[in-house]
Amino acid sequence: MRKTKIAGILLAAATSAGFSAASAAKDTTMSNFSYDYFEARVGISPVTYGVGFSTSIHPNAHIRAEVDTEFESDFDTTAAIGFHAPVNNWADVYGELGLRTMKQRGKYNHDTEFGVEVNLGLRQWLSPQLEVGAEIGHLSISDDDDIFGSVNARFHATELFSIGSQLRFNEAYGDQFIFTTRFKF
Repeated sequence: MRKTKIAGILLAAATSAGFSAASAAKDTTMSNFSYDYFEARVGISPVTYGVGFSTSIHPNAHIRAEVDTEFESDFDTTAAIGFHAPVNNWADVYGELGLRTMKQRGKYNHDTEFGVEVNLGLRQWLSPQLEVGAEIGHLSISDDDDIFGSVNARFHATELFSIGSQLRFNEAYGDQFIFTTRFKF
């Protein structure tokens, strides 16, 4: 009887400690932004069309896939895995490691080239519906090593829908202004 009571007390204590640790871990790994979305975008100068997809695979990790094209036998695709973590109550830092594939007119002898992309970014709430962000990265493809970056702003019209604009620097299609629509799932 005494062994049963001791075992019961130890089991209760272990369960309580486990739930407490899980709760504490959840509180410290919460993100301030959703990384579960589908995105459609249109680029200006040059005109490009693109789609993107991101989903969380862990409370602090996500995967992302996207493709952009001018519909002139060209494409720019990315498949990446990344982390995201809160900096404070209103900002997240994120980073990604990705496989990048490109085929462009006048570049790479019209062949498809594979490369590696590494990026680091920051997302910040300015108000309950307005988000801003910036990103810097490094792309190594073929014999080229390039630094790229972007700044963006996003208006969250509802919890599940947002519109945004992005200015990309030194990307696959050069410096480009992009309009985006995101659908959270």
